[in-house]
Order: sequence, then structure tokens, then C-alpha cells
Amino acid sequence: MSEAMATLRAELGEEAVILGTRRIAGGVEVTAAQESTDDEPLVIAPDAARAASAIPAALHRHNLPATLAQRLAGGALDAAIARVFRFEALPLDGPALLLAGPPGAGKTTSCAKLATRLVLAGTKPLLVSADGRRAGAAEQLAAFARVLDLPLAIANSPAALAKALARRAAGQPALVDMPGCDPFDDAAARRHAALAEAAQGRQVLVLPAGLDAEEAAETARAFHLLGCRHLLPTRLDAARRLGGVLAAAASADLAFTEAGTGMDIATGLTPLAPGWLAQRLAQGAS
Repeated sequence: MSEAMATLRAELGEEAVILGTRRIAGGVEVTAAQESTDDEPLVIAPDAARAASAIPAALHRHNLPATLAQRLAGGALDAAIARVFRFEALPLDGPALLLAGPPGAGKTTSCAKLATRLVLAGTKPLLVSADGRRAGAAEQLAAFARVLDLPLAIANSPAALAKALARRAAGQPALVDMPGCDPFDDAAARRHAALAEAAQGRQVLVLPAGLDAEEAAETARAFHLLGCRHLLPTRLDAARRLGGVLAAAASADLAFTEAGTGMDIATGLTPLAPGWLAQRLAQGAS
């Protein structure tokens, strides 16, 4: 019925007067009146009703945008997710990996988790904090670096960041904890762009789960303009609704990589895959 009412308003305008509604085979019939026109029924095609009912039950509680929910409709949820979204491994080889995102998104913790994984696998990455001006930011990453027996470079300017990355050994992964950025603030966006240009790295958007879907999508599109091509959502262990995460990836065409799924530094990152994401979406579905 909501689909029918929206279509009627689009066809006849907000001034249309609803005279009656009734269900018909495979759809809904709405009778409305409009000035200077005869009262004629507007019949909604059955396809709209069938498409709405085909949305998987697991998605109903996640507050997805209607258009994205329709794209995921039909067939098994994991297959639909694989069709709609891209999944890629984190690009740790080659250029430095820049963990970008809004303040408080979990960039520093994600950086520490990635560094821990590399160290446990026998590789020592170069750690760089480009967020030395925020109180406590560098100190937090420095504490992790000490535990991992890794040096930490602190770079507060584009020139310093370029010099820090130039010192890494051949083939050594580099992880850069970028400053929190409000991408809608022109000055902050320019500072971010200058650091990214100096680093010549690959940007990963770190975004917390639980955000409003529209806000998450707008934020993702803004960071896409700043160079982000991958998405690392955090707090998937705590958030109950993941519509914001899905909307961010779909709206900005960001590839899913890993997800923050716990506080443990050694095991708190999980590689994302269609099956895992479908199972997480289905948790708590009625």
C-alpha cells in the first residue's frame, strides 16, 4: 500500500484526494480525485507489490534505503549481496594503506589490529601517525607499537608524511593512521587531500556501523571524492542495524574489505564475504 500511495502522489501530486483503496489480484487499486479531472482509479502494476514482498525478511529491521532493499530482493541473500557489492582483500602490498574516516570511527584501533596481524604473520610494517595534533592520538598508537616492537613515525604535515614513507624498506607494508576528517568542511577536506597526495597511498574508509543510512551514504560519497575506494566498517559486533554500512558501500561503490568485530587486537578484524555478511544481517531477524 505504501508503494501505491507513493506512486499516486508522484502521478497526481500532493493535492490528490484519496477516495478509496482496495486490494486486487497481485496489487492494489487506489481511487483518487484531482481538480479538473474525472475520478478515475489509478491501478498499481502487480510487479511493484511482488517486488516489495520479495525483500528478504533478514533485511526488514536494518533500515535500508528502499532502492537498495529492492536491489537485494529475490533469491538467496548471500547471492544477492555478492551481486550488488564488491569484496576485495585489503591492498597491503605496494603503496601505503591510509586509514581515513570521520573522527571517532575506529581508525587508530583498526591500524593497530592490522599491524598485529602482520607481525603475527612474520612481517613488520611501518606505522605512521598523521594525527599527531589530536590529544592522545599518537600516544594510543605508540602504546600498540611498543607492544609489537615496532617503530612509530609521527608526521604532522604532508612533507613529513612523505619523508616518513620514503624511509620504509622495499616491500615493507606501511599503515598510516590519518587524522579524523569532516569531509563536508572545506578546510578539513583540503588538509586531508594534501596528506593523501603526499602519501601517494591507497585510502580505506573506516566507518562505524549504526549510522543513519542516508548520513552514512553521504559521508561515503564525500570520502570517495577524496580518494577512498575501500570500506572497513567498525563496531559490527555491537550495532544491531547495518543499513548504514550497506548504504555507504552501495552509494559510493566502495569495496568491502574487513570489518571490526571485536575489541581484541589480535582477532578483532574479520575479512568480509557475502556469506558472512548475510549471516550477520540475519541475526535477530524475526
